[in-house]
Amino acid sequence: MGEFGLIQRHFAQLGPLASDIRLGVGDDCALLAPPSGCWQAISVDTSIAGRHFLADADPWAIGWRALAVALSDLAAMNAKPSGFTLALTLPEVEDCWLADFSAGLRSLSEKAGCPLIGGDTTRGPLSATVQVMGWCQPEHVWRRDGAQSGDLLVVTGSLGSARGGLQQMQAINTRQRGERWSWTPLMQAYMLPEPPYAVRDAWSSQPGVHAAIDVSDGLLADCRHLLEASGVGALIQDDSLPIEADLEILLGQNQAREAALSGGDDYVLLCAVAPDQLETLTRLWPATVVIGECTESLGIKLASGRSWIQEGFNHFL
Repeated sequence: MGEFGLIQRHFAQLGPLASDIRLGVGDDCALLAPPSGCWQAISVDTSIAGRHFLADADPWAIGWRALAVALSDLAAMNAKPSGFTLALTLPEVEDCWLADFSAGLRSLSEKAGCPLIGGDTTRGPLSATVQVMGWCQPEHVWRRDGAQSGDLLVVTGSLGSARGGLQQMQAINTRQRGERWSWTPLMQAYMLPEPPYAVRDAWSSQPGVHAAIDVSDGLLADCRHLLEASGVGALIQDDSLPIEADLEILLGQNQAREAALSGGDDYVLLCAVAPDQLETLTRLWPATVVIGECTESLGIKLASGRSWIQEGFNHFL
């Protein structure tokens, strides 16, 4: 099968039709018509076999995950997705693998309302680069640089589960890695993350979200990005982090807390919110958990006084 046959069979008309897409897959460029008064949001993520996912994992999940991690960035900016492009590098063409991979992509694409509008395929080590595009209302954009001293720091879901899931995935055999229906909840948290667009939908027009970032490299690392952009510090209540019981059973309480602080791949939102808006935001998203507050004193302090071994994931360390 040639490149264009591969695209036509597995990726043509992938995802829902959208009124703001004037031209999608099949030409030199996609054409988009932005809604009046909106800003365009663009983000790109590369997922590499052996670095971001296990190459022998279920290809359906690999497809889902490649799109999910990019959509998480849009949600962190309070942007509604409009479409995505895919640059897929394959060591060889395996029709069954591609069918499952594209099915995983399609499932999340349809759920999120984000169609495939273009891309590229080439031969080489397995990787998938997804660029997502979306629109946001200028008056409701969430950025990293808006946190204020006295704001509460909240997360919108549990932390550390993906770290436990990766450990479990590495411990099972190739056959089990290829059968996503047999995975534990922690494995699903790692390979089948749910991008936080539901939180975005719940909070999209609410006041009080002063800054936001998605937790991809670890809570401490991403919190530092937000704090440095805003010029504030933070006191983290590290004994109050939302941690799943399964993770504590797997790792023990201390290592589970370490995973929650620096594990990464959680794809929940970390937000700085106005204290007087917390009740409303929690009512709209009951999984909201307060984990600390912003301070005038720069840097990150843990309320327990403990130190940490690693702040988060870094590709070049």
